[in-house]
Amino acid sequence: MSNDLVSSRRGILGRLYHGETSFDFVGKRKIGFAFSLILVLLTLGSLFTRGLSLGIDFEGGVAWQVPSSATMDVDAARSVLDDNGIQTENAKVQTLTSGTTTSIRIQVGDQTAEVRAKVQTELATKAVVDINEVSVSSVSSSWGRSITEKAVRALIVFMVLVGIYIAWRFEWRMALAAILAMLHDVLISVGVYSLIGFEVTPATVVAFLTILGFSLYDTIVVFDKVKDNIDKFGPSRTSMADITNVSMNQVLMRSLNTSLAAVLPVLSLLVLGSGILGAIALREFAIALLVGLITGSYSSIFIASPLLTIFKQRESRYKNLTGAHATGAELAHMVISGGATGAKSIRRQTVASDDSSMAPQISPTSTALLTHPPRPRKKRRR
Repeated sequence: MSNDLVSSRRGILGRLYHGETSFDFVGKRKIGFAFSLILVLLTLGSLFTRGLSLGIDFEGGVAWQVPSSATMDVDAARSVLDDNGIQTENAKVQTLTSGTTTSIRIQVGDQTAEVRAKVQTELATKAVVDINEVSVSSVSSSWGRSITEKAVRALIVFMVLVGIYIAWRFEWRMALAAILAMLHDVLISVGVYSLIGFEVTPATVVAFLTILGFSLYDTIVVFDKVKDNIDKFGPSRTSMADITNVSMNQVLMRSLNTSLAAVLPVLSLLVLGSGILGAIALREFAIALLVGLITGSYSSIFIASPLLTIFKQRESRYKNLTGAHATGAELAHMVISGGATGAKSIRRQTVASDDSSMAPQISPTSTALLTHPPRPRKKRRR
């Protein structure tokens, strides 16, 4: 029994597991681009209107953390700031919960040593706790600005080095598509933080760099398969859209498995570590990772690969093949057989469908190839 016939008897999950799906990723690329464009516009709008909630390590300033009590809540903390001449409009006052312990965190701009000590004393008095239970941390604005500049510099260096390596290992078009996909992931992840109002801390930056590594890995897996199929389909006149679709369907299950294996531990950090055990520091790291893993998996399929197809179609050997590409049974035949297809292979499938009820159905786009009778063979001269 042929591989095509066996595949036709499997359900969608069976075909997905065996890498025998026939999704038209290139044909649906406009949907992915439109969805990403909406997310990017929302991100830019939020960044310009709301901005980012930068932590004290980036913005500089003073932060007090005091245990919560019947006499110490957010309003009480703001009243202490007012009594010491500190404007509360730009102050960040949050209620933090860690297990059964609740505390109030107050963050304001840089203050003198006298003001820091006085606020610490009044918070302890207000909460009816020892002064040593009120923690104080201070970061200068210049140090915070230095950390921000170093983070941006590290991101730029990372992008350049990655681009050079991919261009050397594969080609510059793949490097450009991978870099654009990574920028897409970081931008949307930053947009989520801006829209929801999560605080950006050093842990968030570490998570963003981890996101870049995962996004790059998933994209390289796809591009490596594309490179193999470019070499395999090289002798035949196969369009770049067909090569991309075949490659994507062949590695789709691997990409989904990789993403699922990465997302499950992050969900455990977010639900168990942050939600149940109350580890607030884990929440900042886990949220950035979760958003980045999801966007990274999405971009490798719906952004990086379609962009690579657009870039490669400009090459001379693919320029004349731009336009219609295989779909349905024709694409499934290419994915399963791993070879180029055309009128002859579709004709064989059509004949097989007349002889066996188990043969896969031929799509209208496939049968449209048989619009003329085959040429008669020339008789050999004796």
